[in-house]
Amino acid sequence: MKTQIEQDGIVTLTDETHNQLSGSDLWNEDLRPTTMKEHSWRGVNFATLWIGMCLCIPAYTMASGMMTLGMNWWQAIGTIFLGNVIVLIPILLNSHAGTKFGIPYPVFARLWFGDKGAHIPALARAIVAAGWFGINTWIGTEAIDTLLSASFSSWNGLPGHTAIVFALFWLLNVGVAYKGPQAIKVLGAIAAPVIGISAIILFIWAYTNSGGWGPILSTPSKFTSTGEFLAVFFPALTGVIAFWATLALNIPDFCRYARSQKSQMVAQTFSLPLTMSIFSFIGIAVTSATIVIFGEAIWDPVALIAKFPPFIILLGTIVIVLSSLTINVGANIVAPARAIENLNPKKITFAMGALVTGIFAILLQPWYIMSNFGNYIFGWLGTYGALLGPIDGIAIADYWLVRRRQMALKDLYEVNGRYSYSTGFNKNGIYALVIGVAVPVLGLLIPGLHFLWDNAWTFGLFISIIAYTYLMRGDKSVLAPGEYEEITLKTSEKPIIDSQTANPTITK
Repeated sequence: MKTQIEQDGIVTLTDETHNQLSGSDLWNEDLRPTTMKEHSWRGVNFATLWIGMCLCIPAYTMASGMMTLGMNWWQAIGTIFLGNVIVLIPILLNSHAGTKFGIPYPVFARLWFGDKGAHIPALARAIVAAGWFGINTWIGTEAIDTLLSASFSSWNGLPGHTAIVFALFWLLNVGVAYKGPQAIKVLGAIAAPVIGISAIILFIWAYTNSGGWGPILSTPSKFTSTGEFLAVFFPALTGVIAFWATLALNIPDFCRYARSQKSQMVAQTFSLPLTMSIFSFIGIAVTSATIVIFGEAIWDPVALIAKFPPFIILLGTIVIVLSSLTINVGANIVAPARAIENLNPKKITFAMGALVTGIFAILLQPWYIMSNFGNYIFGWLGTYGALLGPIDGIAIADYWLVRRRQMALKDLYEVNGRYSYSTGFNKNGIYALVIGVAVPVLGLLIPGLHFLWDNAWTFGLFISIIAYTYLMRGDKSVLAPGEYEEITLKTSEKPIIDSQTANPTITK
């Protein structure tokens, strides 16, 4: 029986197969493949998603952290641009699977770890996302609290004022996330232009009021040799890559709604590296101007906005709330909520997953992670980059090298299907993950190999690609040529959408 349909490079299930799988323990409405009708995201939706997520306080201050470590402005911007171009590659490679088969990240992980083993990469991504949720909630809380203090003199005297802001902002994030990725599509469309225009206005204000660029852009690098520069460059580059290595894994959660491969690829290619680099430059230029205007370098945009009149502070607060909300909901709640939901699809809802994510974020103590830049870039970013790099490598190797972009979609939702393997775990995936993590960790134990840890994400990625591809040779889960047939529709043949299942049926 033919169980799936392909049209214009997008695969979905037939009505009959959809109905058969709806009772499976691995199936629910959040995890099922998207229908043809649900592939509604255009390129502009992906562009606004990325612009909205990139225009955030951590991106604004990222270059400043590198400059405190000794880089000049163009070395910092160059590192940021290069890191985002590098991480864009796995983002696009994993986007292809989400777009073609309409599956979310936890289901994609079943392909290479098994239906039970998928919890390993899904929860690894969830822990990192929960950490980021806490970081961005804390950043947003500090921003709102600071701006309220600047606007109302009695605010600082209110007992527990920071905790009140944190609780309210936390609830706002979880509340928006409850609506799912389609709500994020709308949020991005609102936030991207508002935050983008605000950044441009701030840039123009800084330039015109300082009479130029200020001294920071003329400050030379502190490094006296190439070796000194590289000692900071590689861990900083790893930190930049790790910044979006999270989305490189769960980008299928969003691309499963893409109208076509071309639209999502073009939009992501232009929006991610350019937005991150331009916004980081704005952060440097504005900070440089503050030395002339205020007599000190103000890297924190919140501290800068607090120096303006109350009305401007109010507008700045709205922009910062939008910024923190967009990146938090888009990048840091959907993935862990889906992962937690995947533990028991029939009993755990997306809302429960979002709530657990929020609680776990508090337990990770985001205030400590952000207490200094060393904790942030060398501790937080570097450590989880070493974990996510190998997982990225396994996902890429499985889909592109082992299976060559072919899979039996229905088997991802069958408890004893092709991708359950013998025990629910694909041991080859686990072995490749251990190898991909272990080799960079040697850099922490052996001083002469520290470069492995400085580039943990990159080494882990390539090592796991090689290991997984080798271990999966001749695996029975791989489709043989001609083994699996699907109905292919031409562009002119439009499937009829059944009103009850919203799945395409075939007409001749």
